[in-house]
Amino acid sequence: MAPTQSGAAALAPSPSLARDAATPRKQRVPPRIVAAAVAGNAMEFYDFTTYAFFAVYIGKTFFPASTPFMSLLLSVAVFGVGFVTRPLGGLLIGAFADRAGRKPAMILTIALITVGTLGLAATPSYAQIGVAAPIIVVFCRLLQGLALGGEVGPSTAYLIEVAPPGKRGLYGSWQLASQGVAGLCAGIVGVLLTLSLSADQMLAWGWRMPFLLGLVLIPIAIYLRRHMPETLEHAAPHAGTVADRPRLGHYKRVIVLALMLIMGSTISTYVSTYMTTYAVSTLKLPAVVAMMATVVFGLTTWLGSLLGGWLSDHYGRKPVMLWSRVALMVLTYPVFMMLINNPSFGLLALATTVLAGLTAIGGAPSVVAIPELFPASIRALGMSIAYAVGVAVFGGSTQVIVTWLIQATGNPAAPALYVVATSVVTLIAIVLLPETGRDATLHH
Repeated sequence: MAPTQSGAAALAPSPSLARDAATPRKQRVPPRIVAAAVAGNAMEFYDFTTYAFFAVYIGKTFFPASTPFMSLLLSVAVFGVGFVTRPLGGLLIGAFADRAGRKPAMILTIALITVGTLGLAATPSYAQIGVAAPIIVVFCRLLQGLALGGEVGPSTAYLIEVAPPGKRGLYGSWQLASQGVAGLCAGIVGVLLTLSLSADQMLAWGWRMPFLLGLVLIPIAIYLRRHMPETLEHAAPHAGTVADRPRLGHYKRVIVLALMLIMGSTISTYVSTYMTTYAVSTLKLPAVVAMMATVVFGLTTWLGSLLGGWLSDHYGRKPVMLWSRVALMVLTYPVFMMLINNPSFGLLALATTVLAGLTAIGGAPSVVAIPELFPASIRALGMSIAYAVGVAVFGGSTQVIVTWLIQATGNPAAPALYVVATSVVTLIAIVLLPETGRDATLHH
């Protein structure tokens, strides 16, 4: 049945998933299939978060300025540049995934991220080649953004299409959990490098090592993806004429609500990844202590995502999203104030755990609920556009905004206030979205 332009029809759970729920399917999917689906996202997020975690060193290498603050601001601004091409990647690669299949789209994105990461790791410093250095870095960030913008839609669609009945939340949660694994790996590498190298060595070449290590794992990701089965055809064979087929324009309200939903998760996630830079530049904690925040972020995001996905399969997507966001709004400012008044590793870990953990618990069902509202023929494209635009606008600006807010207001708790304020919009979206988490509901 083709979707209508009415708000009720556009917000109805996808008919293709209702059929999928009623179709007998094997109850267990081999772990290598899930690993293949999330490998690209993990690798790409590893590169993105590594850049965020080492922003202070990257700023000094490529963006020398009159003050350390300006160098840092330029560095996080270029971090934001990587989000500019995400919508383009979402549009082009998402449409490609709905036409040619999830598998070829995911192979394409992993190839693009390889080129971007290699270029970033190998670029000489500003002192060596002058203005060419920041230009190359900007180009690499744009290429990485293009890849990640096109990665999330196809891989998320794949996960919910391959999942056994009643486990879409858990399987889809690996999309966000893989980001936690990537953050955990980046954090461990960062801590080891900080303990092993002097400040001069870290600035000279140490920050490049995590990017080079990431490149070693990319051939494994490509191998896994080349041997994964395709899900597009069996997920939703679409009958009828071209005019009957679903069009993205019929789902405008879904996309708007998805953007509101993604806004809160994205901002709180990127404030979480900013905690390492925040600990060094604002709290003046030692680098090795600050780097531990990345480990806490990764571990908490990993476990919190899987918990959120599992809970959403048992209790529904909306309750998990709603209560985790309310808890985040209530707890974020107090834990930030505790950290500011007594900077220490323990309170840094507590603040990061609260922020990243609650974001992950509510973010996992969010990532699953959005593609569940689209039919398979436009699922990758719909998810790609909603996610890529949302992350481009809010993720790309978050670290620049909080860095500026701290400097402009003199209030070190500005990141917490930013999270609380933007969470209000996300709560509205959660209330307006329909429940998609129970397979019985999808039959209607």
